[in-house]
Amino acid sequence: MDLTKFEKTSYAGLFISIDEHPTYGKKYIARFQQNGKRFVKVLGYASKNKLDDKSAYDLLVEYKNSLKAKSKAKTKVPVAKTTTTKSTVSPVEKGILKDCEMMKAILGEYKKYDIEALKESIQGFYDSEEMKPYQIELIKMQNYLEHTNKKMIILFEGRDASGKGGAIRRITRYMNNKHYRVVALGKPTETQRSQWFFQRYIEHFPTGGEVVLFDRSWYNRAMVEPIFGFCTEEEHQIFMEDVVNFEHDLVRQNIILIKLYFSVSKSEQLRRFERRMTDPLRQWKLSEVDLQAQDLWEDFSEKKYEMLKRTNSNYAPWYVVRSDDKHKARLEAVKIILNSVDYPNRNQNLDYMPNEEVNISVQKELARMRKQKDY
Repeated sequence: MDLTKFEKTSYAGLFISIDEHPTYGKKYIARFQQNGKRFVKVLGYASKNKLDDKSAYDLLVEYKNSLKAKSKAKTKVPVAKTTTTKSTVSPVEKGILKDCEMMKAILGEYKKYDIEALKESIQGFYDSEEMKPYQIELIKMQNYLEHTNKKMIILFEGRDASGKGGAIRRITRYMNNKHYRVVALGKPTETQRSQWFFQRYIEHFPTGGEVVLFDRSWYNRAMVEPIFGFCTEEEHQIFMEDVVNFEHDLVRQNIILIKLYFSVSKSEQLRRFERRMTDPLRQWKLSEVDLQAQDLWEDFSEKKYEMLKRTNSNYAPWYVVRSDDKHKARLEAVKIILNSVDYPNRNQNLDYMPNEEVNISVQKELARMRKQKDY
């Protein structure tokens, strides 16, 4: 049996053929290791045996149990016959025991792991599976941009620890890296300081068929630079007056421009900072600017309010994404990107409607900020 012609299902040990028989449908097989031995067994066909992933997995479990029973029978020690009562295990109890066996097979030596870490990992798996159909659509969209020679720019803005980088990684995970670039510019050089402000960003703009994702963009001058004194008030005001026309020109040049603002709450930002301080895998993310973000919360709120109010336009609107729940924020960001392009062969079974609790209109965000200033 050529095992390269089978792919994984969402059930451990269960595989399905890539090719489909015209009459019998796709073939299900079991592949697993038990007691140091490897087992491969054909379970049946989707059409012929009326199998789906769940029913095929049930057959796999039965097969595993039969192997265990045979193994026990070989090593069973004869005992004197005794009078026993008939088992009275209910169907519900059988179902629970079956589920427990299945979970043990999936989780393995779960007791040696931190329970919270295990929960987070399991939730991450479910989140990843929910995201995959949309990531497939991103590939379709990217192919369309390539074939039509269209250009796309996506801006990722937001406070520190708002989830911009994680969203970018999920969006680009399966995309063709020949046709996208992630741009995260550092401090400008002395030469760049003497140039037109937008010039160093234009150098990284996409060519035909390419997507460029800016991890922070020219909107640094709207929030970060004026707060930390990296620009003068005059430079800040010139930017606020010029950026709308600048983006209008980009759109007129047939560049697809998407502006995403990831909005994290103050309490969640603090929680993420504290995790960065204690987690060796995340400590590299912590910077001096991060440490001041909580103290300067109100200053950033004021600049954020001004930015959203003055730079939101019909041709280059802002999309405000609530990012306390990282997975929901990433999913909404992907939906926004997919809805910006009318590409062919779209999977109509997916839900592309915005989650209005996560994808917030600029007007709603500004109204909330006027009342509470908590975002």
